[in-house]
Order: sequence, then C-alpha cells, then structure tokens
Amino acid sequence: MYNFEEKITFQDKNNDILTVGELLIDMISKDYSDQSDCDTYKRYFGGSPSNIAINAKKLGIHSQVASAVGDDRLGRFLIEQLQVADIDVRGVQKVDYPTSMVLVNKSQSTPIPIFYRGADYHLAYTPYLEEVLINSKIVHFSCWPISQFPVRNTIEKVIEMAKKNGILVGFDPNYHPMIWQKGEEGIEYIKNIISKADIVKPSEDDAERLFGKDTHENQINKFLLLGAKLVILTMGKDGAIVSNGAETITFDTLATEVVDTTGAGDAFWSGFYAGLIKGYTLRESLDLGFAVSAYKLKYVGAVVDLPRLEAIKKLYGV
Repeated sequence: MYNFEEKITFQDKNNDILTVGELLIDMISKDYSDQSDCDTYKRYFGGSPSNIAINAKKLGIHSQVASAVGDDRLGRFLIEQLQVADIDVRGVQKVDYPTSMVLVNKSQSTPIPIFYRGADYHLAYTPYLEEVLINSKIVHFSCWPISQFPVRNTIEKVIEMAKKNGILVGFDPNYHPMIWQKGEEGIEYIKNIISKADIVKPSEDDAERLFGKDTHENQINKFLLLGAKLVILTMGKDGAIVSNGAETITFDTLATEVVDTTGAGDAFWSGFYAGLIKGYTLRESLDLGFAVSAYKLKYVGAVVDLPRLEAIKKLYGV
C-alpha cells in the first residue's frame, strides 16, 4: 500500500519515465465552440504520453517516448518537436501509415474530440523498446494503445516486463468508445488492465463511461477492487479525490484561470511523476501534479513552456 506521507522508492536506473503510446497532431480551433461552426484550426504537438514526456523533461527529470508516426510531414513535425524538447527520438518508429490526428474545439470544459487514427496503433515491441523499458523507473500509458491491435500486444509485453523488473506502472483509463476497434467496446479489457496497474487517474467522465453513474466514493472503490493501488479521481474545477484503499483525501483545484483544458491531465501526470522521482512524499507529489496542471490551464495547447518543478512549487505554495 502507498502511504501518503512516505516517498516511493525506485531502483537506480538511467531513465526516470518511459511513456508508451500515441504521438499525434492536435488540431485545435481558434475560437471557443462546442458546435460545428469553427473553420480555423491550428496544428499543435499532441498525444498524451508524449505530452507527459516533454513536460517531465521541462520539470527536470529524464524521460523517453515509445511511439509510432507516419513517414510524412506531420510525423516529421512531431519528431522535430521532440528533438527541440531534447527528447531521445530513437523510440519513435516510422511506419507506412499516416500520422494520427485529433480535431478538437478549444474549450474551457471537457473538450469533445474527433479522432483520425493511423500510425499510432502500429507501435511494435522491439529490442530497443525493451532496453529502454528495463532501464526506466516508471512506465506510463493510456487507453489509446490498448484500444487497437497490433499495439495492444506491445502494451501487454510492456506490462509483463515492467512487473518482472519492479517498474511502477501508471495507467490513464481515459476510455472513449470511438477509439476502439469496430465491434469491441473495450470496457472489460480496461478493467483487466486496471488490475495490473499501480496508479490510475480516471476523470469523472472516465469513471462514468466505465462503470455508469455513481457516487465518487463508489467509483473509487470499483477501481481499488479491480486491483489498483492508488486511485486519483479528478473532478475538474471541484478538485480531486485520492485513495490508497485505506485512506482517502481530497484536493481543491489550484487553477485560477482556465484558457484551455487540452492536456491538463497530462500536465498533472508530469508534475506528479516529477515529484515522485525527485523524492517528494506521495501527498507532496500529488500537490505538485495539481500545481503543474493549474499552470498549464492558463495556456492553449497540451504542451506549454513549463518552468522547473521547484519554480512551480514556489509559485503555488505547495
């Protein structure tokens, strides 16, 4: 069990966090709208795992990415952005499918995306991927790579190897039926994956999609009963509830300005992981995660110019 007042101890490894999964283009509208009347969109670097890796690097820890992009100009743009962020790109595979893309209207609440998938679900389990994984302290992935074959097979191998090598497994159960292969809703498979994860961070919407409507406490218990060791239920402007199965604590939002919610969850993961790696207690690391998320909310796009973790800690007084 994870104690909120204790640090998580990691083995001495070269890399702090490996993020595995989608690397894609976020096309975000110029104007705020939940309707179809937006006609101007701007290209942004996107993909939750890659967002986390870049944010984590900016916050002061080591990160690497395992993803697949198309051998096209969008794929080259994504790789260039990783290089600008000083991320090792050897784990980014070029495949014979178009680079994946998400179209989303700028929003001050939960954005509603439209998915165009291609290269992202063709990530293969390679000797290099295994080498980087074994030399990492944390591995992180979301529902994207488990929602399609053949990358689902890759994630299953990643989880198996992580368990054998004492690597912390973080899973974002961001279930959305539109990303799953035709004929499979994916809910039962996600529940199976939750049983193999150490830390999960569902939003209210994620929990409702997986389990139906219920109280926050009951939703958290469902994740714990499936085997997760720590559950972080985020509730937007209402903060979050976190439980280790024995103790449950609440966190108020630190956000004072919301310009764009795209990537806010990724920002949380980045600050949280950076806190753990830098030796903060679990509770302190959670505070840092929410502080980084609040900082990101002031800007458009999933990846913003984050200062070091210590600067954000001072800025938000956590």
